[in-house]
Amino acid sequence: MAKLLLLLLLLTTTTTTMLAKQPYSFIQSQKAAPKPLHEKLTHLRFFWHDILSGPNPTAVPVAQAASTNASSSFFGLVNIIDDPLTEGPAMASKLVGRAQGFYASASQEGLGLLMAMNFAFMDGRYNGSTITILGRNAVFTTVREMPVIGGSGLFRLARGYVQAKTHNLDMKTGNAVVEYNCFVFHY
Repeated sequence: MAKLLLLLLLLTTTTTTMLAKQPYSFIQSQKAAPKPLHEKLTHLRFFWHDILSGPNPTAVPVAQAASTNASSSFFGLVNIIDDPLTEGPAMASKLVGRAQGFYASASQEGLGLLMAMNFAFMDGRYNGSTITILGRNAVFTTVREMPVIGGSGLFRLARGYVQAKTHNLDMKTGNAVVEYNCFVFHY
């Protein structure tokens, strides 16, 4: 009996050891890049056009709370955006990309938005690359700062921040032009 138990223990240990050496695993270590990557800081400046009115809006409401219309801060309103990004403040200036994502009115007092968007670049060196923004936008503050939480393409592993400054806001239509200065660390 003791020999049988010893044999079973030996077989179990051997099988466990063999399974542990299988090359298929959820976690696999990666070899470091042969040449160290150098982080660089890129400053981008462009204008974000949020168009709520007219025949071709670039921001549309997709959800709102029952109490949103009674709220001075539009609390509970969610808009999906596909806003043009241009080199200058005029809509006719060169298109460099689009801001795609959403913003939600998340403050019960004052206009404070939760912004979640990708700056998808469509021109020049950064064509096909993105920068991802996620943060609070206190709309009536002169300069707002939001974090860059990632990116793709040339902005892979991006981190940094953006500063937003309202260039023009039409209180009647809600249409806005906002200057964005992006400070992005990337490899």
